[in-house]
This record gives sequence, C-alpha cells and structure tokens, in this order.
Amino acid sequence: MRFMMVVKTDERFEAGAAPSAEMLAQMDAFNGEMLKAGVMLAGEGLKPSAQGARLRAVAGGKGRPATMRVVDGPFAEARELVGGFWVVQTPTLAEAIAWARRVPFAEGEVEIRKLYELSDFPADPSEAAEGWREQERALREGAPAGGQASSAAGPARQPGTKRFIVMLKSDAVAESGALPTPEALAQMGALMEELAKSGAMLGGEGLKPSAQGAKVRYAGDKRTVIDGPFTEAKEMIAGYVIIQVPTLQDAVRFAERWLNVHLATSAVPRESGEIEIRALVEAEDFA
Repeated sequence: MRFMMVVKTDERFEAGAAPSAEMLAQMDAFNGEMLKAGVMLAGEGLKPSAQGARLRAVAGGKGRPATMRVVDGPFAEARELVGGFWVVQTPTLAEAIAWARRVPFAEGEVEIRKLYELSDFPADPSEAAEGWREQERALREGAPAGGQASSAAGPARQPGTKRFIVMLKSDAVAESGALPTPEALAQMGALMEELAKSGAMLGGEGLKPSAQGAKVRYAGDKRTVIDGPFTEAKEMIAGYVIIQVPTLQDAVRFAERWLNVHLATSAVPRESGEIEIRALVEAEDFA
C-alpha cells in the first residue's frame, strides 16, 4: 500500500525560518533509513505560503464555467498548512504509522493518508482502450510517486521553471469515498496527458478518505496516534499534482482548468471548490 505522510507547518517556518543544521542532519538520516528499507518513494518540503496562492471557485451551473477568485498568500492558519510530505509504501497502515512515529520531531503533526491505486477504479464498459487508465499507467511508469526522490529518476527538469505542488482541497463528497465519474476520469486523464507531453508534469496522486488514515502528534518524546476520520475536511487534501512551470501565474492557470473539470464532472453536485498552490523547496535554497 502507498501512503502520503503530510507534515503540518508552524508559525516559525511560515515566517521563513530555515531548519537548523541539527534538524537537517536528523531528517537526512531518517530519509536514508526509509530509502534503505525500501519504504520511501518521494519526499518534498514546501516553501512558506507567502510564495503561494489559493484558487477558489463557485460552480457556474450546467454548461457554464465556474467563477474563479485568486487569493494570494500568506495564509493565516499556519498549523493547518502543509509544510512537507513523504510518499511511502508499506504493507499496512500500522507500519506507515510506525515509521511516522520515528520522525525526529519534538512537536507538530503528521497526517497519514492512503493513496488511490488504479485497481480502486472499476473498469467501465464505455472506457476507451487507450483512455484515461492507460494514460495514467503510462504517467505512473514515467514519474516517481508524488514528485522527486533520490531513489528514482523522474521527468527531466526544464530550465527556467519552478516546481509547484497544486493541491485540491477535500470536501464532504471526497470524504464519502465517492469515486470520480467516467467523464471526470476521462477529462482529467486528457488534462494530465497534455501536461505530461509538455514536460510540465512531475507527479501526482489522489488521496483516499481520512477514515482510512491516521495522525501522529509529537510532544517531546511522546507520540499520540489519532485514527481517522477527521472533521476538518476543507483543510485536508483530496489530491495533488506537482508541476514545473515558469511562474506562479502559470500554476494558477493549470489549477483553473483542473478546478473547472472537478466541478463540472462531479457525480454529486458541488457548489464550490478550492485549490492551494505552493512552491517546493529546492536544494539551492540551502546553499
């Protein structure tokens, strides 16, 4: 099974404070242990939300595009913001929790969410032979699970671009476990294929409802495990895509297309939706 371990940020890192040399060394050692064990598939840190944006949409009704509004960062609710993540593979949720308990944090929270697999989506008789399923399989074979990891070579970085994570916020429909419609899968598959052909797509995943996940909270040496589901649906992630584009505005334009598909093809009518766009930390940020 694959899981996303989502690290929540805090006021200090939102203010732009860099991790200490000691913390960097501890995290490097922890990542090395996960890689050696074959657990870690990917991992990224996010820059402060001041370098990001949110896109909020209100559904436009049948046949009409949604009304979009861009909100520039920073965002106030620091401890609800994503500060980083790992994608891991373990046989069970319990083993993912065991790894999360070993994260060298003295405070904070890590949310563990199960990822969707192709096998979770029943084949539809109307599905084209070269449709979204084959496109998704090809994308998964060509990119690391979720972004960039030292154990996997992903799509080539393009000069003059920056990496962004584009995160679709969850809602009651996503938390119910309702699967996307065949129309949604086909349209998203076409959008992702277009993104991949342009070289902009680096990875992406869908997250299962929080009822299939857990949280680990840190207080000194103490670890507290909290089983899902969690009530704050709008603060959770339902899915994400990592892209490389020249500017934040380019990332917003992609987010607009994704959000329009998300609202227009939902089996259960959605009145609104939100995407958060955040810049990813690069190695040169620590130079």
